[in-house]
Amino acid sequence: MTNPFLVQFAAGPAGPWRIDRIEPVVGDSLILAASLAVHEGGDEPPFEAAWVLRGTLSNTRYATRAELEALVARQEGLGRAAATLAALIPIRKNAAWWSLAQDERRAIVEADSRHIAMGLEHLPEISRRLHHSRELGEPFDFLTWFEYAPEHADRFEELVRRLRATAEWRYVDREIDIRLSRIDR
Repeated sequence: MTNPFLVQFAAGPAGPWRIDRIEPVVGDSLILAASLAVHEGGDEPPFEAAWVLRGTLSNTRYATRAELEALVARQEGLGRAAATLAALIPIRKNAAWWSLAQDERRAIVEADSRHIAMGLEHLPEISRRLHHSRELGEPFDFLTWFEYAPEHADRFEELVRRLRATAEWRYVDREIDIRLSRIDR
């Protein structure tokens, strides 16, 4: 039986997303490939992948009930026809981050960095889904998938720039910015 919450991002010769660029922000990069396929469930990619990043959908760890309700109320789903651009941003945080207690991490995420509040400012234009990878033994702790329309590209760049300037990002020791565009169907 496959785990329906497992998501695999496989880079290779085929997939609905063209990889436009891969840029390391902190740490080592990944190998450039032509396309990216997103597989939900436990099935392996049907091709020889240059790399595969795995994550699971999990409970939201740093948001309050009110924040969750606001996110759900404002965010549009993935797969919208107009959202022909995407970004996959794998992130690994350092040991100092993981040595903090949950409430200390929450304080950095929202009280200091305003991570959730910033995200809310960019909804519904930008859809996102967070995948947890740390517990799987993957090379990254989080895989964040974003989708947006070309007319919202500047808003997305603003969001990423603002997030990278927060206190939370002092704990990032590896981050890669992978930009994609949907291949015409």
